[in-house]
Amino acid sequence: MLGLQVCTTMPSIGSLSCLKTPSQLLGEATTEPGFPATRLALQNFDMTYSVQFGDLWPSIRVSLLSEQKYGALVNNFAACDNVSAKLEQLSAKDFVNEAISRQEPEPESGLAPTPSPDCSPNLRCFTFSRGDVSRFPPARPGSLGLLDYYLMDAASLLPVLALGLQPGDTVLDLCAAPGGKTLALLQTGCCRNLAANDLSTSRTGRLQKVLHSYVPQDIRDGNQVRVTSWDGRKWGELEGDTYDRVLVDVPCTTDRHSLHEEENNIFQRSRKKERQMLPMLQAQLLAAGLLATKPGGHVVYSTCSLSHLQNEYVVQGAIELLANQYSIQVQVEDLSHFRKLFMDTFCFFPSCQVGELVIPNLMANFGPMYFCKMHRLP
Repeated sequence: MLGLQVCTTMPSIGSLSCLKTPSQLLGEATTEPGFPATRLALQNFDMTYSVQFGDLWPSIRVSLLSEQKYGALVNNFAACDNVSAKLEQLSAKDFVNEAISRQEPEPESGLAPTPSPDCSPNLRCFTFSRGDVSRFPPARPGSLGLLDYYLMDAASLLPVLALGLQPGDTVLDLCAAPGGKTLALLQTGCCRNLAANDLSTSRTGRLQKVLHSYVPQDIRDGNQVRVTSWDGRKWGELEGDTYDRVLVDVPCTTDRHSLHEEENNIFQRSRKKERQMLPMLQAQLLAAGLLATKPGGHVVYSTCSLSHLQNEYVVQGAIELLANQYSIQVQVEDLSHFRKLFMDTFCFFPSCQVGELVIPNLMANFGPMYFCKMHRLP
């Protein structure tokens, strides 16, 4: 029922209203036998993203097809001072704290500003500078037996930063596997309780391995972290009005993966229907995450897709659904300060209707990563 109503209320965005439906655009591609899924993905992207991004698409395209950059998220549960020194010796820089330190001094005190209250604290992630395609060596166990850093697309940290965790928050990671963002949430030191959920038991198995490699046993086995494999679309019914902060990092077309890997590629011919249904699933998951949030709480929605059909359309559709069906008002928060804060590390798309989008660029080949912060009004 949720999905049908989301589909019928999905809004158009400006001049894009004349385009085909999300299902049509996500489903169309050559289906001749033996056509690799990676080529189907590229064909689909050429057809849709050339319209969406215009003159920017050729640059994004070549970047997507090139090797992506990574960041090294420091594991605060390990001996982190040694880790930071080791990463600095590689000429990598902590992009989070470098950005914060570059902010203008506060006029009265003359001191550098502290992190914004809407930016999650205690996160340190090292990246190589623009144009530097160096690789980080594999992480190694520290003196406590935990791996000292986690390699991830550094843009994947932005949704966690945007969630703005505060000490003592109850937090839900609705689609948590494979576990990078879950680990980042724990690194903040703010989670009084963290529920990490993913429908796939095989994927929650990967999540458990990440927690085992990076998080002390007393935290992962205590009451602070709960790992489940429930249907995230039902979370509003299971635990409505419960969480201070909710991260909804939904299944998507995983654009970069879809261009490079045949295995588990959503552009496989057998997965066409699943691909067409993605916007509906995403809107259902976001609506459930909003319903699970306490009045006054915050939600961040994110994907690793460039598609406005999976990004802005889903956000606007879910907000309309909550207003029409539940009389719940949701306000999108302005994240343009994130674009300014991290412009030296990432390349942002300047024309998002709602939220922010990191686009791949050869000099800063992170992303794609879309993220949008919402406030469920009291």
